[in-house]
Amino acid sequence: MRALFIFLSLVLIAILFCIEPLEGSRHKVRPYNNDKEEKLLENNHLVTNLPGQPEVDFRHYAGYITVDEKKERALFYWFYEASSHPDEKPLVLWLNGGCSSVGYGATQEIGPFLVDADGGALKFNPFAWNKEANMLFLESPVGVGFSYTHTTSDFDNLGDVFTANDSYEFLQKWFLKFPTYRNRSFYIAGESYAGKYVPELAELIHDRNYNSSIYIDLKGILMGNPETSDPDDWRGLVDYAWSHAVVSDETHKIIRETCDFNSDNTWNNPDCSQGVDEVLKQYKEIDIYSLYTAVCMAKSTKNNSGSMEVMFKASSKMMPRIMGGYDPCLDDYARSYYNRPDVQKALHVSDGVQLKNWSICNFTIFSNWADSKPSVLPIYKKLISAGLRIWVYSGDTDGRVPVLSTRYSLNALGLPITKPWRPWYHEKQVSGWYQEYTGLTFATFRGAGHAVPIFKPSSSLALFTHFLEAESLPSAR
Repeated sequence: MRALFIFLSLVLIAILFCIEPLEGSRHKVRPYNNDKEEKLLENNHLVTNLPGQPEVDFRHYAGYITVDEKKERALFYWFYEASSHPDEKPLVLWLNGGCSSVGYGATQEIGPFLVDADGGALKFNPFAWNKEANMLFLESPVGVGFSYTHTTSDFDNLGDVFTANDSYEFLQKWFLKFPTYRNRSFYIAGESYAGKYVPELAELIHDRNYNSSIYIDLKGILMGNPETSDPDDWRGLVDYAWSHAVVSDETHKIIRETCDFNSDNTWNNPDCSQGVDEVLKQYKEIDIYSLYTAVCMAKSTKNNSGSMEVMFKASSKMMPRIMGGYDPCLDDYARSYYNRPDVQKALHVSDGVQLKNWSICNFTIFSNWADSKPSVLPIYKKLISAGLRIWVYSGDTDGRVPVLSTRYSLNALGLPITKPWRPWYHEKQVSGWYQEYTGLTFATFRGAGHAVPIFKPSSSLALFTHFLEAESLPSAR
């Protein structure tokens, strides 16, 4: 009897040692307790001494994945395990619209660490999306953020197809480095020009899954204020500016009468070009990404960050670029932080001596952008037919890719409506409105600008949770 008692006591002690710490406890790194985690311990990308980092229970990794050995082209990533039960949660790749996913998505929006006001430290984000998923942030295309190439001709070939292929190659090699995630449910999310990147990468994964050595279990895509269809995006931008009193009736009338946004020669009409120039001129006076908030008055932001820069070439068939995201000075704080030697060393970017010059956007890339699909709506149809989940959300105070642009684009799909337009609620308040179609859900965020999670962190996390669980948004208080 005594022997049995001792045996049971030992079993109980062993069980207690295997239980994970409570979610409220704070440790730099969770204890490892199985063979799979021991393999991750050996991973040389584990981040352990990030300056100014709050203490957390989850692990995170950062570093380079080489996507082309011959051309020495490598993409930088930052990966955060889910804050609880990471083995049970899906993997989500986040892409920003041609600027740094670390500088925007991870640092200002949905990552667990947000850069603090002076760029000297990080603060904990209580509404981080790694509460619900393992989050992977990728700086893409090459030349953005810390991602680099040693072959200058790569920049002459950059475009949508090039970027999708690099991102796909990155994923294939990333899964080799993190094999425990190979069989996870996988989603892609992003905002702005990632409205092109996300479906293009999803299509590539779908097409190559049949012959790839590593099958990616892609379940769906989620896009915020996404560029989708250039003609609809332009019409929406112009109509939104007029309907929100940014431009006059006369300017709007000129654009409506002289601009054929479906044409390859839109900008050959001087009246059209002048009308659009007037729209862009007025938007330089306010924050195009957030109509009703203040702009940053810091000289360094206006002169150096380029977050409000307009990339416009009259000869281009592409939609002119207005790069970046919401910025009352946060871009400057991020730049200060990521150019610190100790930060770059902790993130495995440099040795802390030979530093990389990090910037949140690279405008040289977009002046030479080789190709851009005028519309990804055909890809939407293909992915819907394949059974993938597609959700689109829109902050309704964004002038860059306004809610009108998205509505025009989605209406062009002609999808059957399965749940008509209605409000959705978070914490008993109307967060926005939504409508469900066959294979697609569209939702708005009331009072949110371009980068929705900055403005509505709690409700954006709620939408993300419903997306992952394939559940309709709450339509009652």
